[in-house]
Amino acid sequence: MSQASLTSLFTPSTRSSQASSSLSQTPSRYGHTRKRSEAEDLSTAEVTPLKRQRITTTSRLQSAAPLAERLRPHTLEEFVGQPHLTGPGSLLMSQLDRGATGSIIFWGPPGCGKTTLARLLAKRTNAVFKELSATDSGIADVRAVADEAKNLLALTGRRTILFLDEVHRFNKAQQDIFLPFIEQGHLQLIGATTENPSFRLTSALLSRFDVPILSSSVFVLERLTDDDIRKIITQAVQRVSQMDSSHETASHPSAHEVHVVDEDIGSSDVASSQPDIEEPLPQPSHSQSSTCSEPGPSSTPASSSQAVPLFPAYPQLTPKVLSTIVSLSTGDARTALSLLELVLSAARTSDEGKLLGALRRSVSTAYDRSGDARYDMISALHKSVRGSQGSAALYWLARMLSAGEDPLYIARRMVVCASEDIGLADNHALPLAMATYQACQVIGMPECRINLAHLVSYLAEAPKSTRSYEGYNRAEEAAKLDPTIPVPLMVRNAPTGLMKDLGYAEGYKYNPEYAHPVTNDYLPIQFRGEEFLRKEGDKRDKVWDEDALRKWELEENGGRPWSGRPAEPDGTSSQMVQHESGAARDKES
Repeated sequence: MSQASLTSLFTPSTRSSQASSSLSQTPSRYGHTRKRSEAEDLSTAEVTPLKRQRITTTSRLQSAAPLAERLRPHTLEEFVGQPHLTGPGSLLMSQLDRGATGSIIFWGPPGCGKTTLARLLAKRTNAVFKELSATDSGIADVRAVADEAKNLLALTGRRTILFLDEVHRFNKAQQDIFLPFIEQGHLQLIGATTENPSFRLTSALLSRFDVPILSSSVFVLERLTDDDIRKIITQAVQRVSQMDSSHETASHPSAHEVHVVDEDIGSSDVASSQPDIEEPLPQPSHSQSSTCSEPGPSSTPASSSQAVPLFPAYPQLTPKVLSTIVSLSTGDARTALSLLELVLSAARTSDEGKLLGALRRSVSTAYDRSGDARYDMISALHKSVRGSQGSAALYWLARMLSAGEDPLYIARRMVVCASEDIGLADNHALPLAMATYQACQVIGMPECRINLAHLVSYLAEAPKSTRSYEGYNRAEEAAKLDPTIPVPLMVRNAPTGLMKDLGYAEGYKYNPEYAHPVTNDYLPIQFRGEEFLRKEGDKRDKVWDEDALRKWELEENGGRPWSGRPAEPDGTSSQMVQHESGAARDKES
């Protein structure tokens, strides 16, 4: 560059003078890119000075945020999902109509809208919204927010809502910090958690919340449905298209813009009025006259054999890609929008198969060994075995192992199941369970999955008996009534002469010495005659549910009556049930 150009760069001056200096020093080889005269440039700059968008820290952070964060709803009307909470007449909306929501807990899976809903509630109530995460905050942060909320309430009367994400990460001592502030009304707490609050939050904290649901101070958010995810994606594409359209308009240079040429770069022209905030999404190469179109007949005079894209602005977002995003997100709106961002950033001519493969590889299985999902699945596996549903049991076994569950954890549970549910009906179940546990220890994954499948299938098809399990429970209940009851003298140990003189083991009959059955005082007198382990086939305390039996007969027994059905239970004969099941089949056909 010449001396004049260098001086102009480091000397404070107006934008018009900088543009004039750069133009006057432009080498002749770039003259073909500047058709305007110097006088025209100067007059234009003086009449219409360039205005550069002001960059703020907030704008920079917002532009760097992922798509899921930038596209959060601004009003409750835009919120998708959870109709039992946001619908008219719901308890939460009733609280909101009265001007306050109180302190509440949102419990739900990731990406179901807990954070967004908390922000919208604060916005609707005109409360000051403060947000913390238990992953990087402590008692000092909470105390600072509470003190500020107290002062603000005293000066302006405005309430403060503190949203604490991952509230279950606070230990019991940290949770106690909220108690005085909530009791005195200085602070309204909205906690969000993916874990069961009954186990992770203290009863003292739960008792301070104002909205009881099902005897619990918790609002339960459900996993979003496929229709909800599809609607969220459609709205997101529409908003992104609008953002891209405004970005494209702002990035086109006007007739009055001045271009600055840097000799070190070469012949590249950089418009000085380019936007300072660039969206991380691709800009369409043509004008977007239509953002989203429903599948149907083509409205253009083009070839009738060419289908109209579902989203003309983004032809790579095909119906199959959209369905894949919905399926992979598994009800998680954040995951769905992250996958959508990957699709929108891809080339418009991307191959559909390669795009689908990239989407599948970018999603990891959501399985937390310390979360509720683990215990829900092992519970489903155990209950499927108990219900003799081998197919369902193998499904849950595969779900857990495919997600990376420790096979020994499953084997331990099956060892318990072998005694609890199969028990005395098949004495081979427990040895097989122990052998499977040892096989998992020696072999490991992935081969030990075969051993576990063997065990789970055997236990599911084995006969079931809970006599020993239920007998122990009855005995334990009796033992807890009075743990000081002495052992009967007849069955006490008498290793010394003194004990024999005191009457220990007096009158005891050693059973193997007799050719016939004999009896002794085996139980304390209080429980003498009590039958904890009942005889096989004893149906006392068992429930007879005719509706449940008929459902089993229709759905799992081919409409045939159960072989163990009495002749006329509750006045209903087996022939009647068989007739009704046949009529039901005729009606279905």
